[in-house]
Amino acid sequence: MRTVAVVGTGLIGTSAALALTGRGLTVYLEDADPDAARTAASLGAGTTELPDGPVDLAIIAVPPALVGKVLADCQRRGLARWYTDVASVKTGPRAEVAALGCDTTHYIGSHPMAGRERSGPLAARADLFEGRPWVLTPTPDTDTETLNAALELVALCGAMPIVMDAAAHDRAVALVSHAPQLLSSLVAARLEHADETAVRLSGQGVRDVTRIAASNPAMWVDILSANAGVVADILEEVAADLDETVTALRALQAADEGERRSGAAGIEAVMRRGNSGQARIPGKHGAPPTRYETVTVVLGDQPGELGRLFGEVGALGVNIEDVTIEHSTGQQVGHVQLSVAPTAVQRLSRGLREHGWSVRD
Repeated sequence: MRTVAVVGTGLIGTSAALALTGRGLTVYLEDADPDAARTAASLGAGTTELPDGPVDLAIIAVPPALVGKVLADCQRRGLARWYTDVASVKTGPRAEVAALGCDTTHYIGSHPMAGRERSGPLAARADLFEGRPWVLTPTPDTDTETLNAALELVALCGAMPIVMDAAAHDRAVALVSHAPQLLSSLVAARLEHADETAVRLSGQGVRDVTRIAASNPAMWVDILSANAGVVADILEEVAADLDETVTALRALQAADEGERRSGAAGIEAVMRRGNSGQARIPGKHGAPPTRYETVTVVLGDQPGELGRLFGEVGALGVNIEDVTIEHSTGQQVGHVQLSVAPTAVQRLSRGLREHGWSVRD
């Protein structure tokens, strides 16, 4: 594969284009908004010139509701030999593609499982897909060459291919992406009119839960409109759990000892279910979940401090598996939480203290 057309230069389309141009491919950019395409081109994602003839692969990077219409137009123009879309929902677009009589032999649906809370070409990154799953949903008549082209695209972007049925994909993303987005927004909405003093107490926990609540609402309306029924089913199950949890919390305030015990048991049960579910989330690079321990270091808010810390951790021969920074309210310091293998905790803590770092037990 040497030439690619990217139709739709938002976050995903531009990120794919940046990854492909970085691998030496020639990328042609199109967008209904010419300014967006020009912005992507200015970032080095490709050119807004028209190709001389059919490119090898066209990537349709538009909202789910527009996939069928845009694919039909691209095939009518003979834009490419093979086609894929990268919409985050697959069943609806596939039905529209079939209804419009598109050529499905040379088309395969796909969805890179990556994103950011920001949108548009300026949010794009060439490494957005590195190490991330990229789902492929071939139609019953997708030919081998088209599948191979999609697999090559995934490899060029540094992602991991997963072949799934379109309906199974939509159920999966409703559970791990679409419902969490709405739940994050619902939690963040509690802060909208909260007392300023309460909001100032926000720590890393609420930041973690609400990070994706900063996402673009219009973009998410497009996504959720294409998968609304499945997401609603999941939220109904969450609502039932919430009702039981509220009942358990009320019971904790009861005068009767038996009711209080029942309430405590209910809260403990939902927390343990959460423990079990969280433990199933894959670890680094899709590997089985791994238990790490945290070493917390107090860090001054000065240039170069974080780099110095990482350098000294490396000199101690310890690999940082993950890192979180929590900034102290009203103080120019932060708490850097270094996730490391349990066997490295004592060596890391002792070594950092010997080098003058303040390590919290």
